[in-house]
Amino acid sequence: MPHAPLKRPITTAPAAPTAVPEGLQVLGPLEPHFTDILTPGALRFLTVLARRFEPRRQQLLARRTERQGRLSGGEFPDFLPETGAVREGDWTVAPIPPDLIDRRVEITGPVDRKMVINALNSGARVYMADFEDSNAPTWRNNLEGQLNLRDAVRGTITFTSPEGKQYALAAHTATLMVRPRGWHLEEKHLTVDGSPISAALFDFGLFFFHNAAALIAKGTGPYFYLPKLESHLEARLWNDVFTLAQHELGIPQGTIRATVLIETILAAFEMDEILYELREHSAGLNCGRWDYIFSFIKKFQHRPDFVLPDRARVTMDRHFLKSYVDLLIQTCHRRGAHAMGGMAAQIPIKHDPAANEAALEKVRQDKLREVRAGHDGTWVAHPGLVPIAQEAFASMSGPNQLGVRREAVRVAASDLLTVPEGEITEAGLRTNVDVGIQYLESWLRGLGCVPIYNLMEDAATAEISRTQVWQWLRHGKVTAALVEQTIAEQLNKLGRGGRFPLAAELFQRMTTQPDCPEFLTKVAYDYLD
Repeated sequence: MPHAPLKRPITTAPAAPTAVPEGLQVLGPLEPHFTDILTPGALRFLTVLARRFEPRRQQLLARRTERQGRLSGGEFPDFLPETGAVREGDWTVAPIPPDLIDRRVEITGPVDRKMVINALNSGARVYMADFEDSNAPTWRNNLEGQLNLRDAVRGTITFTSPEGKQYALAAHTATLMVRPRGWHLEEKHLTVDGSPISAALFDFGLFFFHNAAALIAKGTGPYFYLPKLESHLEARLWNDVFTLAQHELGIPQGTIRATVLIETILAAFEMDEILYELREHSAGLNCGRWDYIFSFIKKFQHRPDFVLPDRARVTMDRHFLKSYVDLLIQTCHRRGAHAMGGMAAQIPIKHDPAANEAALEKVRQDKLREVRAGHDGTWVAHPGLVPIAQEAFASMSGPNQLGVRREAVRVAASDLLTVPEGEITEAGLRTNVDVGIQYLESWLRGLGCVPIYNLMEDAATAEISRTQVWQWLRHGKVTAALVEQTIAEQLNKLGRGGRFPLAAELFQRMTTQPDCPEFLTKVAYDYLD
């Protein structure tokens, strides 16, 4: 495929002037209903957060880059000697709020209006409304998502499908949690003092400003999932954000609760420390297994002895993943925090009953594995999987398994770094290219959660696809000619409509350049409205 120059999209003209704090500029179009979210008060709040925390965010991102350089130079991660007292200390996180004691099944998905209603009505205990991996962060998606959550918190959200079907909230709904974007991302449509605001602060700040008081009045609270952390210092930054935010809005300290996704290999070595930094605001840890595999590939990208086999062969029974699960459960329960299981990405296969039953049986066995390991709850991506996950976790003796201490677990650094054996096949390459291009094309059209081959793919699984291809090419497991041929063949199969040509070109750029790009969402964000 030719390496023609990529054209940046035409940028939207700055929005009409509005009542904004000095130094803040809104660059995205201001449709009438967007001003219900981008109020003067909310914009002032975002300005306070950005000015207080942007320098530290930049320092921590520079620290990530420096750490990556050391890993590429041959350093191995290990448990930190300077935080040994934290790991050995006798402390616990703050008591769990009543509406988070039972989290046996959590459903996750993007923040479009129909999804918000269906997820809250799904029968799951918790709905994680996602501004991150299952949301393509267009300006419209982000602001309409904030409007949808505002209406959901107030119980007024409704939706009418193009076919005329009506959707509204049931009498009993799931507890709401929100996942903002990670520290590495920016929101290009809003700048403070000339620089794009942190996407994490943008997502968190708007939701917290508009909904914290209303949630508290309903007997719940502002609850969050925190993605992509790589160290306890990044957790400390979040904790300081929470402390300032509560102070600014006059909300009691400790009202915010956050569950951290352990989805990077470096965070796995600092789980105690992450809980400790957030102990007043902690709601536990989660096994973000797809991003964890992606992180494992990325962090050891230049090491030929860390090449992973086909994605389908990297299953949760592999030693490095089982060790990570065991350590997470032991750490959480020792500290009085929930240990949440990973995502079931399968979706019901309506046209093939036999295939559907086989897929659901995989989900059932995976959830039973999590129960037996000691998890307190799990994730699903589709309402149709809620009953299966509920059935598996109904075998627990109570609303959680905090009493399952796993005291016999002994996990060393070498356990977390054991590379699984397995084949690298042309079929695996083709699957990675196929899924990667299909997902990118949908993401570029504003869809971040995409059903592909009966799995709900999001940015995490697409990241595995493209980093595996890069890793295999870098270490001579496949040739550049085969990668280019496979991409070209897949593009011909998928067609050249929509944004498939751009998706294929971006996928090829990311898999063939000398250094592995850190995040595909950062690369592709330049081409998103």
